[in-house]
Amino acid sequence: MARNPDSPKYSAYDPAVALEFFRSAGKEQEALKGAVIFTENRKGIPLLLMPTRIFLLIEGEVGVFAKDEHIATISPGEVFGEMAAMGGLPRSATAVAMSHCKLIGLDDAQFDKALKKRPVFALMLMSVMANRLRDTIARIGTALPAGDSGWREAAALDSQMLADLVHVVGETAKFRYPAGKVIMREGERGVALYAVLEGRVAISIGESVVEKVGPGGVFGEMSLVDRQPRLASAAAESDSTLLAISRHQFLHLVKQSPKFGSALLKAVGERAGFMASRLSQAAPAEGNAATG
Repeated sequence: MARNPDSPKYSAYDPAVALEFFRSAGKEQEALKGAVIFTENRKGIPLLLMPTRIFLLIEGEVGVFAKDEHIATISPGEVFGEMAAMGGLPRSATAVAMSHCKLIGLDDAQFDKALKKRPVFALMLMSVMANRLRDTIARIGTALPAGDSGWREAAALDSQMLADLVHVVGETAKFRYPAGKVIMREGERGVALYAVLEGRVAISIGESVVEKVGPGGVFGEMSLVDRQPRLASAAAESDSTLLAISRHQFLHLVKQSPKFGSALLKAVGERAGFMASRLSQAAPAEGNAATG
């Protein structure tokens, strides 16, 4: 996983920090060559009959397969299985040990425990998700069908967390957008993350609407993490009130509040998992970069 030289140290993925994070809450285990670590379209995993987990590979090599097609290879120091673990969705791929492997898997409780000690890891994991989502979109190109169909409803933060965000960020960060108003454009530099307070926002890639965000939903976080251009465009579907959160505020919130970081990771995980599935269906021959 290559570092982005323009990203600050606390948001760039660091395998050493990842290892420390995983070891703080989980134990190393082994997987013999040929062992299935998790399977496509299942929430649980065969390995030791454990619940859905996110994994860090320490030694060996893991192959990732979707519909029996090899789509990715996981090397030591890399995280995998994050989309299903964070988003609570069925696995989008199967992971198989290609050699004798050592790895650590964390379930929800273990991950939250580790995140309380090292909340900054949420930023690193979001950067992993952003990179994989960008790779997927780049492979698919313009294959998504145009129009307002096949979209998902974005996950929402709980009401207390949303109220806390307004309190911390401040009333001056509230902005109103009339129906039809463009809020951000695909390819632009991202300067803010948005939380929807009132109304509804449509998220699109090219001419295809892929997500709609209602009260409590958030969008625009990816480009704040990896400092890359926006992955999607957003426009107010109805008259909307949004809370704009600057990159500085966003980074501070994630580093100071494990609860916020965990909630945002779950929202990002659902979004990334859905998009990987949608893009794969749109152009299965192109493959996708998701890792379960």
